[in-house]
Amino acid sequence: MYNYLLKDPTAYRLNYRCSKKISAFSPKSVVESWWFGVFGAAGSIGSLMNRSVCVTLVTYNTRQFIEPCLESILRQRYSPLEVVVVDNASMDGTRGILARYENVIRVSYNNSNIGFAAAQNQAIARSSSDWVLVLNPDVVLTPDFVQQLMAATEMDARVGTICGRLLAIGRDLKIPDKPLIDSAGLYFTPAMRHFDRGWHEPDDGRYHELEYVFGASAAAALYRRDMISDISDGRNFFDPDFFAYREDADVAWRAQLLGWRCLYVPGAVGHHVRTVNSANRHEVPAVLNMHSVKNRFLMRIKNMTSGLYRKFWMPTTGRDLLVLGGCLLREPKSLPAFWHIARCFGRSFAWRRKIMRRRQVPDAGLAPWFSSQPSAQPVDKVALEVGATVSLCNR
Repeated sequence: MYNYLLKDPTAYRLNYRCSKKISAFSPKSVVESWWFGVFGAAGSIGSLMNRSVCVTLVTYNTRQFIEPCLESILRQRYSPLEVVVVDNASMDGTRGILARYENVIRVSYNNSNIGFAAAQNQAIARSSSDWVLVLNPDVVLTPDFVQQLMAATEMDARVGTICGRLLAIGRDLKIPDKPLIDSAGLYFTPAMRHFDRGWHEPDDGRYHELEYVFGASAAAALYRRDMISDISDGRNFFDPDFFAYREDADVAWRAQLLGWRCLYVPGAVGHHVRTVNSANRHEVPAVLNMHSVKNRFLMRIKNMTSGLYRKFWMPTTGRDLLVLGGCLLREPKSLPAFWHIARCFGRSFAWRRKIMRRRQVPDAGLAPWFSSQPSAQPVDKVALEVGATVSLCNR
C-alpha cells in the first residue's frame, strides 16, 4: 500500500506515527537515551533545544517538488525556525509557488542560474541563525526531523555537521512499503570517490546507530554557524567554482581537516527524490557531468594531503586515468572540465594554502575514513570526554 505525501496532513502525520520503521526512533529513543546514559541528570535535552535554525533552499525549475518540501518544513515541531529560499531564474512556475509563501518565508530571485553552491552561499548569508539546515527542494521531511537533529547539537562541541536518515522516494512522492535508503551520510573510498552510505540498501534496521560519519549529503545537512564561519573563505561556505555537485563532499573534507566532526542521527527521517546518481549518468545533462568531472579534481587540489596520496596513490591514480579515458573515448562533452580546472586552479590552490595553514587533523586521523566499505566511528569514543566536560560545567 502506498501513501501520498501531504495530500492529507492528518493522514501524513498518522502514516509516520504508525510506521514501525520510523516510530522506532521517537524523539527520545536515540539521542536522549544516549544523553542520559552518559550524563544522567547533568542536563536536559529539552533545555538545549532553543537554538535558532534557518532552512536554506535553492530552487531551479523545481515546481513539482517545492510545495511539498515547503509544507513539510512548515510542519516542523521545532522552533525558532526560519526559511530562506534563493531561486535561480526558474521558468517552470516555481516562482509563482514561492510567491504564495512569501508571508512565511524569505525569497530572493536571481536573474540567472548561478549554480547551487553560489546560491546557497547567498541564502546562508541572509540568515543569522545558530544552525543552518541546507535542504534540497526535492526532499520531504517528517515532522520531527529538525527536532531530532537539534537534540544532538550539544553532544559534542566539535560536531559541526549533523545529518539524518534519508529514504528514497519516487517522483510521485509515494512512500513504498519496503523503503530503500537514500543516504546515511557520506564516505570516501581509497580512489577518492565519495558515495552515500547505504544508498539503495533496504531500510531494515541497518544504519540505525547514532555514530560519526565523514560528512553529510547536502540534500539535507545541518551545519553549525560557528563551523560555517570557521571553514568558509570569506562568504563562501560552498565553493562557487563547483557550480553544482560534490560541493557537500568538499565541505565535509575541509571540515575534517580543520577538526570538525559530522554526526549521523538515524531518528531524523526525510525522503529524497534522487534524480542524479552514478547509475543514470547517461541520462544527466552533459553540462552537469562536466561539472562532476571538474569538481572531482578541484576538491583534491584543495584538500588532498601528501600523506594521503602516498597511501592511496594507486587506486587514486587509477581512477583518474579511468576518468580521463572516459572523457576522451565516451564522454567528450566533459572534456571542457579540464579547461575549467586550469582556469580555477589559482583560486583553489589559494584556498588550499589557507586550509593547510590551519589544519588540525594529521593524515593518520584522516586515513581510516577512506575505505572501500561505508565507514563510521562510534559515539562512545568521545562520550567520556564530553561527559567529563558537562560534569565540570555543572559543579
